[in-house]
Amino acid sequence: MAGSREIEQIAAQWLARRDSGDWPAAAQAELEAWLARATAHRVAFVRLQAAWRQAGRLQALAAGEGGVPARAAWDEVAPPRAPFTSVDAGADAGEDRDRVAPPPRADALTFQPRRAPARASRGPFAAAAAVAALAVGLGWGWLHYGAIERASYRTALGATDEVALADGSRATLSSDSRIEVALSGARRRVELAQGEAFFDVAKDPGRPFAVEAGARRVVAVGTHFSVRRDGADLRVVVTEGTVRLESEPVGGHPQPTTLLPAGSIALAGPNGVLVRSVAVEEAERYVDWRHGFLVFRDTPLAQAAAEFNRYSARKLVIADTAAGELRVGGNFRWSNAEMFVGLLEQAMPVRAERLPDRIVLHSR
Repeated sequence: MAGSREIEQIAAQWLARRDSGDWPAAAQAELEAWLARATAHRVAFVRLQAAWRQAGRLQALAAGEGGVPARAAWDEVAPPRAPFTSVDAGADAGEDRDRVAPPPRADALTFQPRRAPARASRGPFAAAAAVAALAVGLGWGWLHYGAIERASYRTALGATDEVALADGSRATLSSDSRIEVALSGARRRVELAQGEAFFDVAKDPGRPFAVEAGARRVVAVGTHFSVRRDGADLRVVVTEGTVRLESEPVGGHPQPTTLLPAGSIALAGPNGVLVRSVAVEEAERYVDWRHGFLVFRDTPLAQAAAEFNRYSARKLVIADTAAGELRVGGNFRWSNAEMFVGLLEQAMPVRAERLPDRIVLHSR
């Protein structure tokens, strides 16, 4: 099968030929057959067609051979008659096509006087070759910088979800979380708008994977890590590889960058960044929510209740300081706060007051 660059060149030649003015039905049938032969052909054609139109009608390059093109030559190029029911290029190519401004009028253009040719003209094929070369260049530029995925993913309270991204990475969203994804040939950017997400990043040294959350930015090449946002506070847990935690300047002063290897738990807040280094197995406990569990090790009850509240509309409320300071441990299903409360009542000096919208925990 032809390589990507060869396919782009063939697609550009089809575009140049179609715009040359000599386009019989047989040529249309050949183009449709070529497009139907492979998805890569359809993708290349759509992408270059968008670049072609964004360039303001590249066939103006041929004007030197025959003077100023007729006004009709600037009309919108008709798309192939074969319908594209599925194109892998993403929505951006089509959206850009819809947004392109109408081409300039011929009487508003200024052309430089044509210099006398030093040798016999090679005719429209030379112009088509020039158009094809420029279209290929624009097409590869579109591939490199144009967005290939722009998407928003979110979960409801009490739900988690795993999504596959266009670059081969995967993101697992915790309860009540939202991410905004923008991937292109030049960079990979995800904004954590709220909640928490775990990222399994596909390796691509040429395109670092950046997760932005407020004034912080977590950058990786290919690794596993989670980012959790609680207002202005951020928690980063790294379970594989190394990530870089960056902060925006404060008062015009740049902030230091923190490298976080596997086993790092970083807490970033208004007063700076605090990093703990633990065994990878312990770091993985912090992301056991992906499997439906909350894991506590000598955890204050107030903190445990706050974790459960991230997953349920019926909140656990701590009634007094003594109850909040009790220590709990174990693995618990975050979907079953009622069972957790029942165990507290059996094993600890806690009394639960059950109300329709909350469970109030009192010390006894």
